[in-house]
Amino acid sequence: MTPPRTGVIVMIVITGATGQLGRLVVERLLATGTPARDIAAVVRTKEKAAGLAERGIELRIADYDAPETLAAAFRPGDRVLFVSGNAVGRRIPQHRAVVDAAKAAGVAQLAYTGVLGGPEADFELAADHKATEQAILDSGLPYTFLRNGWYTENYTDQLPAVLQHAAVVGNAGEGRIASAARADYAAAAVAVLTGEGHLGTAYELSGDTAWSLAEYAAEIARQSGKEIAYNKVPAETHRQILTGAGVPEHFAAILVDVDEAIGRGLLARGEGDLARLIGRPTTPLADTVAEALARL
Repeated sequence: MTPPRTGVIVMIVITGATGQLGRLVVERLLATGTPARDIAAVVRTKEKAAGLAERGIELRIADYDAPETLAAAFRPGDRVLFVSGNAVGRRIPQHRAVVDAAKAAGVAQLAYTGVLGGPEADFELAADHKATEQAILDSGLPYTFLRNGWYTENYTDQLPAVLQHAAVVGNAGEGRIASAARADYAAAAVAVLTGEGHLGTAYELSGDTAWSLAEYAAEIARQSGKEIAYNKVPAETHRQILTGAGVPEHFAAILVDVDEAIGRGLLARGEGDLARLIGRPTTPLADTVAEALARL
């Protein structure tokens, strides 16, 4: 029999709880001892989150694109992980709606997943994150900024195409990427949601070791036993390759712009915040490559 709750009830609220990052955060919370009854999942539909409800997690139905639904997503005293949306081009109004709802509710913490470098990140994909951070600052909400670097899975999810074409293609030159596994970033989010002393802090989160696309290609070759090249191409050539493969024009331009930022060293910074928050080294590139190959 579950004992009754007494005193102040602090709920940990995860937006985008059925997404790739949100799902890992929920699993990490449960694995590290947070009772399911103290977790709320903000999701768009009950059907997609049925498995969470079956485990005793409260569902709060809301949609970033429907601001009127967000009023029910948050309550006074909630500790909220605000996972950024993935609808590039619509995120600023979506995110402002979330911030407004969190302020109206009186949440105790709004932890936002932004981008490595924060205000210093000058590539297009960072613009929405910078605008969101400013909206949170302007709101006066108690905040924690989780400035996530690149997920290694951004690359390993493309392994089937890499193996098919025997090449990693990019316009990043010899730029380096201090990535970490998505689970590492989830563990960091749990640390700031369940710990103390994180309010008013911006964490620059990245992997312990930066690697180049040439080294990535070499690691895939080593583990797969296949010859894998790194094809360095000009930005325009890369854009044409992406659109030729079916990537929409706007998103192809964003990916090319990110590679340019990598070439300038903007995703190589390693401040050690991620390892300190999770209390262990970040997951090596080789481990994530091995896991991805094992799933093929």
